Amino acid sequence: MATNTRVVAWNGLCVLCLLHEIFNFLFCLELQITMSSVPVYDVAIIGGGAVGCAIVHDLTGRGLKTVLCEQNSQLVQEASAGNSGIVHTGFDATPSTIEHQCLEDARILNKTIYNKYNLPFEERGALLVAWNQDQMSKLPSLLKSAHNNGVTGARLISRDDLLRREPHLNPAALGAMIIPGELVVDPWLIPITLAHKAWRQGAQIMRDCKVLGGHLETGSHWLLETSRGPIKSRIVINCAGLQGDLVEAINQSSPFEIHPRKGQFAVFDQSAANLLHSIILPVPTERTKGVLVFPSVYGNIVVGPTAEDQTARENPQVHPKVIDELVAYAHFVLPQLAEHPVVATYAGLRPATQTKDYHFIVDRDR
Repeated sequence: MATNTRVVAWNGLCVLCLLHEIFNFLFCLELQITMSSVPVYDVAIIGGGAVGCAIVHDLTGRGLKTVLCEQNSQLVQEASAGNSGIVHTGFDATPSTIEHQCLEDARILNKTIYNKYNLPFEERGALLVAWNQDQMSKLPSLLKSAHNNGVTGARLISRDDLLRREPHLNPAALGAMIIPGELVVDPWLIPITLAHKAWRQGAQIMRDCKVLGGHLETGSHWLLETSRGPIKSRIVINCAGLQGDLVEAINQSSPFEIHPRKGQFAVFDQSAANLLHSIILPVPTERTKGVLVFPSVYGNIVVGPTAEDQTARENPQVHPKVIDELVAYAHFVLPQLAEHPVVATYAGLRPATQTKDYHFIVDRDR
């Protein structure tokens, strides 16, 4: 058997030399191994946001060898880091869409996961409030949609009933639809926990790992080029969010385009916690669910998000004028909020596309 022997003269100064030689030997050995062997996985997931973390958790739990590639230094840094933390029932989803199916399944799965991992959540329910007659006229069709989507506990209530439930609400409200089952959660903690559990079960979590390209090799494996070296995988799942169309171009001309949409939020002091119990929703439009006023899982009242289209895919900025408009709207909805300070603001981007539904594409041939 061949051996690699290095002889170092021993004297009082050569301990450092010896350590240096050992380090060089191990470094060369590691480099040789890296160059000669590419790690092979059953599934490679691109993107360490909420979706990517949930998928790596689920597939690792099923016994698959998985790797999660995240281009940032930390997980959950982009779209998943700057949202409302509201878990919707899907009462207004379009039937037979992917979004509808996902939300329907989530109603069953969510609480099981939250309880299993002791994750904080509160079932607050929502009130979809009409502030004028035009919005009142839309409530019956929204109620029918909710029932068709399986949210059978939804019902219409009068102005008097609404104000009994939320006595601090602006009395200008005309009526509302109750939507039971809407939750508030910590939107960062959930995916971080799922990724951690997957890692404990053997998943490889690779941060600072940007996928630069790739191709399907002869046979059944993808070879991905990443900023941390090559990776082989039988299956690749694109969960890249704001970079989703760019990643999809590795496989094919992307059938969707990402149009970043910014949402800004203002957070009120916890001293206002008693002013609101439910999530206050506006009557939605075709483009957006609108600006919400809602309690967070940690006792703050939050107003947002806005819906601002932009071209930049990163570093969403908070703008004081927009925050002032949000705060004014929150004061309208809950007049006594004017007595409580805003203690934080934040902004996030979501990966909107040219269509309203989710994009779920399976390329079985590749």
